[in-house]
Amino acid sequence: MKLHELASNEGSKSTRKRVGRGAGSGLGKTSGRGHKGQNARSGGGVRPGFEGGQNPLYRRVPKRGFNNDRFASEFAIVNLNQLNRFAAGTDVTPELLLSEGILKNAKDGIKILGNGELNVGLTVKAHKFSQSAIEKIQAAGGKTEVI
Repeated sequence: MKLHELASNEGSKSTRKRVGRGAGSGLGKTSGRGHKGQNARSGGGVRPGFEGGQNPLYRRVPKRGFNNDRFASEFAIVNLNQLNRFAAGTDVTPELLLSEGILKNAKDGIKILGNGELNVGLTVKAHKFSQSAIEKIQAAGGKTEVI
């Protein structure tokens, strides 16, 4: 097979719709938008879920049950490979992570995940740890402390 013999699959490429181009396109004059009205205008149309002023479905359907979204704790996540920048024996605290720029916002707490490898022995203080993070920190000669 040579480069000039390559062809795209049948039906994979279609010509784009050139609206408002007169003769032959079938989309001249009003460009397939009909005559006047909200949908004929630029920027016209209604938002998703709008039913012409009728009470929309999402407002008609009763809301039941409990949803934890408002009350859930959101943890700031730090991976182990981000902790390699610290010298051995350092106490890694949330304040240190914020001052070093590893975290922008501590949110409701900090969780250390075991992504990557840790090459230095550190004492890591955080609100939560994944099991793999605990194992890797201890294998590198460090300690974990839950705040």
